[in-house]
Amino acid sequence: MSRAGSLIALALLAGAGIGATWLLQDLSAPHIAAERKRIESRTLLDMLAADSYDNQPLEQPLPLTASTLNHSTLMGAYRATRDGRPVAILLRSQAPGYAGQIEWLIAIDPLGKLIGVKTLRQTETPALGGLIGDWPNAWLQTFTGKSVNEPEDAGWGLKKDRGQFDQIAGATVTSRAAVNAIHDALRYFDEHRAILLGNAE
Repeated sequence: MSRAGSLIALALLAGAGIGATWLLQDLSAPHIAAERKRIESRTLLDMLAADSYDNQPLEQPLPLTASTLNHSTLMGAYRATRDGRPVAILLRSQAPGYAGQIEWLIAIDPLGKLIGVKTLRQTETPALGGLIGDWPNAWLQTFTGKSVNEPEDAGWGLKKDRGQFDQIAGATVTSRAAVNAIHDALRYFDEHRAILLGNAE
């Protein structure tokens, strides 16, 4: 084979290889995107046991009514289900902290008890209020199992405000924002329970 023929054959082989690589990437892109989305979703929802739900709750937002609450604003609502039955309602909440808006994902079980709280976004002072962004978060875990009536209204505050809860050391404003946002979310769930759980007629 002449030198020119060899170069042409080499160019054709290189072109075929590039084409096959592009085709493979194109065919696998949806699978890769879906897997990335699943991992991102799992990271957001890691306060729920992985085997406790079998749907993709973040892909099916629920309608919100009266999303401006006493101390916070609801940004979204989602229902986690297993075998079609609700296992958790997730409320995405935002409230002003010391250095800006703080955003949480708050998980509540069908009986109205808090499953967990995860900070999604915050700009609080590092080593003080910024500790609210840690995951897992020991301070936020102290709210697990609480409900709108446990404690009663007067207990939903910091101890320095005559409430029941300790604060993050040196971060009164951040701590107060979290307590109020969690209480707001539990009240919202209690008032809109039927719609959130899908039991409304």
